[in-house]
Amino acid sequence: MRKSDLLNYLIERFPHLKKKDLHAILNGTFEAMTEALANGDKVEIRGLGSFKVKVKQGRRARNPKTGVTVEVPQKRVVHFKMGKVLKRKLFSRPV
Repeated sequence: MRKSDLLNYLIERFPHLKKKDLHAILNGTFEAMTEALANGDKVEIRGLGSFKVKVKQGRRARNPKTGVTVEVPQKRVVHFKMGKVLKRKLFSRPV
């Protein structure tokens, strides 16, 4: 699902709201989440899960093509932990 798909879903679900307003709400939500993560806060959406920034320590790695050892610097990555409701919906269905 892309952002445009989500916007179309919201338009169908809330026909009494203007597309422009729903677009602003969606963008505002993503902006708030991005800002919170950039500030080091955790973002938790009940039923869906939580987003948290983790720091991956720097390490030594090997370039598989040349075999040369390189230093990989530390970096920040976003970690998503699935909520109970989402986990139940995903894993209770037969594949």
